[in-house]
Amino acid sequence: MHRLTVFNDAGGGVDAIQRDLGHIFELRIVPLSLLQDTAPGQFQVFDVNLSDGARVDEIKKWLKHRPSGSKVVFAIDKTSRAERIQAYALGATDIVHRPVGGRALLKLLLGDFNSLSLDTSVPPLRFFPATGPVLSAMENAFSSACLGAPIDLDSVHAAGDVLVQCIESQGLGSWIGNVRRHHSRTYQHSLIVTGVAVAFGQNLGFSAQDRENLAFAGILHDIGKARIPLSILEKPGSLDADEMAIMRKHAEYGFDALAPVPGISKDILDMVVHHHEYLDGSGYPHGLKADEISDLVRIITISDIFSALIERRSYRRPMSGEDAYQKLLELGSKLDTELVREFQFAAGLTVASPEWGPPIYSEIVNRSEPRL
Repeated sequence: MHRLTVFNDAGGGVDAIQRDLGHIFELRIVPLSLLQDTAPGQFQVFDVNLSDGARVDEIKKWLKHRPSGSKVVFAIDKTSRAERIQAYALGATDIVHRPVGGRALLKLLLGDFNSLSLDTSVPPLRFFPATGPVLSAMENAFSSACLGAPIDLDSVHAAGDVLVQCIESQGLGSWIGNVRRHHSRTYQHSLIVTGVAVAFGQNLGFSAQDRENLAFAGILHDIGKARIPLSILEKPGSLDADEMAIMRKHAEYGFDALAPVPGISKDILDMVVHHHEYLDGSGYPHGLKADEISDLVRIITISDIFSALIERRSYRRPMSGEDAYQKLLELGSKLDTELVREFQFAAGLTVASPEWGPPIYSEIVNRSEPRL
């Protein structure tokens, strides 16, 4: 979890922060007298008296050592222009008015995640019978994860059913062509991964029920990104090392968000937390190797990598399916080579290597025994 330190000597406002943010952040309420005993972190809030010159100077010196890109929020009285000026002079990245509300503070720290739901595609994706239910279920699940609210699993299952029927009737290409138009790279990626995973399951001979469950996993696999600052999540350029370290936490955040939810299977949690693991142990967050990684996780991982490569990004052109598939091949022992071999058929590609021989659909189906 993110660590949030609240320096408070104003005598109030703490209850709302604990109620609304205690499940999202590792929350510490610290009196300002202990400032020097506390290391600056990614997120800090000051609800303190800014009229004390000595304390103000102490805060200013302390903030010089805060990490690059960290958030510093000052609580001020709404009518106090002097406090506003003082807060920004100290290095505030944002201000919030007293009494401090947890949800208002959450938007300042992580960004307004609901803003990603603005559908700017023409015509809007939510009006299509296939993409509409899936997009709505995904938006609701991500928003709930961000706020710590209950996730509507029934809507996610229903959306999975719709997606399976769409892939069966219209094919993967149609799905990708539509969802690529979503303005949010976060939602666009999750939508593409979900479609690719379902098509992969169809190619492997999975039953309709198993494909619906695979869609369920695809919709939720990146739900931990709801707890990543929006400035990092939707950054138009590539991430620096510090930002990438934060982004890599999304797999664990996803597990944290879903683990308490009744009805979530261990297989789903496995795919959420481990979809960035590699067979050679070089993945994250746990550095799993070989047989420690389930077949279902391997399917989601291949779908995730391929989808990222074919997506439109502001800083690079999307790869063709054939070029993206070659990148999968270049990862070699990091991925399941038998599943990568089968993936070309799921993606509608014709790049088979002559030494591969005939497809092995039945072997993988029998090996996977998918039951989510």
